[in-house]
Amino acid sequence: MDLDLPIWSPDERRAQTSAMKEFRDWCSYEYRVKLDDHTAFHNWSVEDPGDFWRAVWNYCDVLGAPGPRSLTNGSDMLAASFFPEGRLNFARNLLRKRGADDALVFRGEDKVEYRWSWDELRSLVSQIQQGMRSVGVKPGDRVAAMLPNIPETVACMLAAASIGAVWSSCSPDFGEQGVLDRFGQIEPSLFIACDAYWYAGKKQDVSAKIRAIAANLGCPSVVVEYAGGGQSLAASMERALTLDAFSSAWTPGDVEYVELPFSHPLYILFSSGTTGVPKCILHSAGGTLLQHLKEHRFHCDVREGDRIFYFTTCGWMMWNWLVSGLAANATLLLYDGSPLHPDANVLWSYAEAEKATLFGTSAKYIDTLRKGNIEPAKDRDLAALRVVASTGSPLSREGFDYVYRSIKADVQLSSMSGGTDIVSCFVLGDPTRPVWSGEITGPGLGMAVDVWDEDGRPIRSEKGELVCTKPFPSMPLGFWNDPDRRRFTAAYFDKYRSVWAQGDFAEWTEHDGIVIFGRSDATLNPGGVRIGTAEIYSQVEQLDEVHEALCVGQEFGDDVRVVLFLRLGEGIQLDDGLQQKIRGKIREGASPRHVPAKILQVSDIPRTKSGKIVELAVREVIHGRSVKNLEALANPEALRQYENLSELAN
Repeated sequence: MDLDLPIWSPDERRAQTSAMKEFRDWCSYEYRVKLDDHTAFHNWSVEDPGDFWRAVWNYCDVLGAPGPRSLTNGSDMLAASFFPEGRLNFARNLLRKRGADDALVFRGEDKVEYRWSWDELRSLVSQIQQGMRSVGVKPGDRVAAMLPNIPETVACMLAAASIGAVWSSCSPDFGEQGVLDRFGQIEPSLFIACDAYWYAGKKQDVSAKIRAIAANLGCPSVVVEYAGGGQSLAASMERALTLDAFSSAWTPGDVEYVELPFSHPLYILFSSGTTGVPKCILHSAGGTLLQHLKEHRFHCDVREGDRIFYFTTCGWMMWNWLVSGLAANATLLLYDGSPLHPDANVLWSYAEAEKATLFGTSAKYIDTLRKGNIEPAKDRDLAALRVVASTGSPLSREGFDYVYRSIKADVQLSSMSGGTDIVSCFVLGDPTRPVWSGEITGPGLGMAVDVWDEDGRPIRSEKGELVCTKPFPSMPLGFWNDPDRRRFTAAYFDKYRSVWAQGDFAEWTEHDGIVIFGRSDATLNPGGVRIGTAEIYSQVEQLDEVHEALCVGQEFGDDVRVVLFLRLGEGIQLDDGLQQKIRGKIREGASPRHVPAKILQVSDIPRTKSGKIVELAVREVIHGRSVKNLEALANPEALRQYENLSELAN
């Protein structure tokens, strides 16, 4: 590969007919500004945020009333308010389309498969809305759900949003305490759960867990029948009905939408909670809608009738992101289960059969396919596919190369980074610009992204803190039970006064792209030099022997030394020869400073429910400190082998 050339560029027709280009031309005409290229467009979007975000509202034909003012207190991120007189209903904007075309298509491993039209979805939302009102759910109440990524989950969320209730969800693989650590804080008025789910071909019965959680929450419950045990589970609980009983008592009709302020709360999302009780992050309906419309329609070029897929659970913000695709009149392709069962082609068979136009996943999944030599391009018809999106962790150069070599040569690869904190992206793709291997294309429109040093100075071609210097609509309203916003301010604004610090270690590229090197709170500092863990992962995970890696800094003597933990392929042992190979690879591909002081083999690497490795938890364990919330981990037992490792004592 020639590093001096982009790995992909849109042809002239594709760039010129993209929604991004059409929107740029529209803004240029409507606002009488000269927007000759994307750089000028992005500059205008952050220099005149009030005009830009009103343009998004008007161009996307948001249903509601924006009010006379677009932005107040725009010079102060903590005091800024978008559309202070604006009113809308989130669900109304996602359910504007009618007819018999597919709205939701679902596959649950090889067990369940069905699809709903727009009219069928709207009818069920109407019935669930009436059921929610019958048990007293009103604007501002919380509706908590512990569900798989199934159509019923989408319908329940839309019903809650139509009333103005606040939706919060997690996946059914969470442990009992992990759920209570989340939902117990927000005191829901209604709890919705499933009876069981499938993963890797096995039925996972969660009925005992659901009974215990419902009893602790003390509110009415609804059981979604997914795996055959819903009726018996509901019958064994107090104040519980199946979803069918809860909704079928009501006649389907027009959904009644409560028009609410732009800043009315819509979602509560949770931090991973690996260092304490999860933070409850409150997001607004208007901010979420505008941000997602912008990202879907312009950055991902989603058009009416497109069919979009993202492999996600309901405990990851990408579920919330995916669902907003309905606002672009796109069909959602939902999936629940293992992405590798019965084999690693299962999701690509689904994408082929349903003619997916956008396929979204995690960087880790792409790396797993690469290492397994899976080549969807060889025996799958992916002609409809225009965008592959990746997030969750930095996508390596090898991951970029793999997508274009083995998935599709002519596709926009949109590596994205943002987070639960903003329920959206700071940096992502652009259908009018080239893709460079290993780089995120650039900042989102309206996002005043920069990279700063420790002293708060902008830097180029040097690693630093990813910041956003101006307000944007999807900034959180705050944290739940944080009335003076002290915890919220400390989380994002303590590092630089009145400037959002995301907590990512990043660097601008010569192409005005961004490279993310991992979390800045997990950055390594051997000899006082800051090193991103992603720089090390991108080297060692190229090796066939290495299945997965985790890197932390260990306090040793008067300094910090780099310790690399490796999960190797089956039957492979970390002998001297492999150690030398790994050190040589890191030295050559990164720098001598990146070479670990210690390399140790482990049988498993701990990760969160959404699949992110937890460097901070391992760092705590190897220093003899307790991890406060093991319930946040998908595999907490993996941490045990990191305790009292004799190799770390010398």
